[in-house]
Amino acid sequence: MHEYKLLEIMAIGFGLALTFGFITQKLGLSSIVGYLLAGFLIGPSSPGFIADPALAFQLSEAGVILLMFGVGLHFKLDDLIAVKGVAIPGAIIQSSIATVFTTFLGLALGLSLKSALILGFGLAVASTVVLLRVLEDNDITNTIHGHVAVGWLVVEDILTVLILVVLPSLSTVLSSSNATEGSFDILKVVSIAILRITLLWIIVMKGGGKFVPWILSKIVNTRSQELFTLAVLVIAFATAVLAAFVFQASFALGAFLGGMVVGKSKLSHQAGADILPLRDAFAVLFFLAVGMLFDFKFLIEYPALICICLVIVLLIKPLTALITVSILGYSPKTALTVAAGLAQVGEFSFILAQEARRLNLAGSEVYNAIVVCSIISITLNPSVFARITTLENFLRTKKVLWNLLNFKVEKKGIKNNKSNQFVQNILPAKDFPAQKNAIVVGYGPTGKQVVNVLKEQNLNPVIIDINIDTINSLSTQGFSVVYGDSSQKEILFAAGIKNAEYLIITIPSLPLTLETATLASSLNPKTRILARARFLDHKENLKQAGVSQVAFEEAEVAKALTSLLLDDLENQNLLATASEMASQSTEEEKHK
Repeated sequence: MHEYKLLEIMAIGFGLALTFGFITQKLGLSSIVGYLLAGFLIGPSSPGFIADPALAFQLSEAGVILLMFGVGLHFKLDDLIAVKGVAIPGAIIQSSIATVFTTFLGLALGLSLKSALILGFGLAVASTVVLLRVLEDNDITNTIHGHVAVGWLVVEDILTVLILVVLPSLSTVLSSSNATEGSFDILKVVSIAILRITLLWIIVMKGGGKFVPWILSKIVNTRSQELFTLAVLVIAFATAVLAAFVFQASFALGAFLGGMVVGKSKLSHQAGADILPLRDAFAVLFFLAVGMLFDFKFLIEYPALICICLVIVLLIKPLTALITVSILGYSPKTALTVAAGLAQVGEFSFILAQEARRLNLAGSEVYNAIVVCSIISITLNPSVFARITTLENFLRTKKVLWNLLNFKVEKKGIKNNKSNQFVQNILPAKDFPAQKNAIVVGYGPTGKQVVNVLKEQNLNPVIIDINIDTINSLSTQGFSVVYGDSSQKEILFAAGIKNAEYLIITIPSLPLTLETATLASSLNPKTRILARARFLDHKENLKQAGVSQVAFEEAEVAKALTSLLLDDLENQNLLATASEMASQSTEEEKHK
């Protein structure tokens, strides 16, 4: 009999995730809680259907790859450099303090030094998937708060890779009497790992930076949306696999770098729109895989250890991040965002604990404690994140504490604005959303005339088109352009729909117009939408989609043809009259 483990996970796992995700949303909780519960129900600790854990974990890795690739698409190198002053020292300080605290507390609870140290490493790092999910849910991924948090996780990712490569040498150091020799081994493997990561960066960012935009432009010229989507997926997974298997880095780091390379091209917004559905689906599989690991008996077997782990994750890590970010000169809002985002553990902790268990560095109690702590912290994290503003307002009432948190900010010259609120550090976007604009979909003959009128009226036109040659030509002329499908959320965001006064759809495609108008209306109800359509009987559908005014080809053609007919009839009448007058004149000449 054939086995359909993949289809079973897809059908039953997604079905339960949808059901419990919907229920938790209705209860005012994050859908993540529902996904974790669905994972538990298909896991080995619950009765009934049991999904293949290894297969589920591999599928969840695909979610991590697509998620990190999507972040890399919009995370420019300049953004990463801009936050290096807080992300690098902050991640190192926070990870070190969390590791030291956990190690001492683990020793106090009777763990061996090896087990306590591995537990410290595992709790020190946060889940990339969870952090990015809560950043996107709160619409702050592309603010300085989000950039600092993502940069922080990139550094943690690199630190985790370094820890993974030194685990075998660490095992030798902790088990051998010759600690000096083991220490040299650690130094050697760390140096090699850093060299590999540097080489990976150079190959992907420099080599890929030239090759990837070129190959994408060639594929786009085929006008095949299918081939373009396939090319984007190949780049995402190829860079992830290259990083993991050739350079012994992580899938996430490779995918992130691949996304940054594609992000350099004019096609990045469409690339992001294409992978969005797949990314979201596979991200759900990540939470299913985590939920499958949960077993209630862990709570009974290790209550003290789990409580200590939760204190480290929910209190020590966030407090360390809050203080560190504030000391490094960022606003309390940024500090709170980073602190809340780090109050959880996830995928890298599992990998670390599994590898340590394989090397006999830690027992099952460490792995199980990390699993339980991860599930509880991931469940709580969206709620913690949602209370950032409340906590910020509370801190404002505590003058001494608030002044301490703002000491470095004020020293750097950031002053209160008129409402006595601190600058929120929104990074200047290089796309086009900040100024008032009008978005024009399509740059054919109609689109050209519309753009000319907008310029005459001092409105900045942002042109969306699916023709890469048109985009390249307009870009060289200095126009604001976005390559992609206007019915995709990411494309409209990139074009600045949040601040657009007008959206003019010049392409006479009813499905495209309805999808674009419906989406635009939901994103910015104040935007006036003008559209082109072929037939008058589409009028009601277009109005329901949010279109303010419609130019119908059928009506315009009828007017034009009627006008031409009237002009022709008038001309024919004039010709007939002139002919008759000429005939009369000829007759009169004859009679003379």
